[in-house]
Amino acid sequence: MTKADLVNAMAEKAGLSKADAEKALKGFCDAVTDALKAGEKLSLVGFGTFSVSKRAARTGQNPQTGEKINIPAANTPKFKAGKALKDAVN
Repeated sequence: MTKADLVNAMAEKAGLSKADAEKALKGFCDAVTDALKAGEKLSLVGFGTFSVSKRAARTGQNPQTGEKINIPAANTPKFKAGKALKDAVN
């Protein structure tokens, strides 16, 4: 499913225009991004939880040359599906 397909599905299920559905989707994505940037966890009961995981700095290796490289520490977004979503998919 693409973003356009998701906007169409949201518009149809919520009885919104496609423009309003696209605004709602953008607002949701922006809100999730802002929460994760602030280091917060966002829980949607039954759907899942968005969180930030800290990845430590580490040493890697270029597979072609064998050269050692330093990989810096990073924050990565995570999503853990909730029980209702898991049950709906299964």
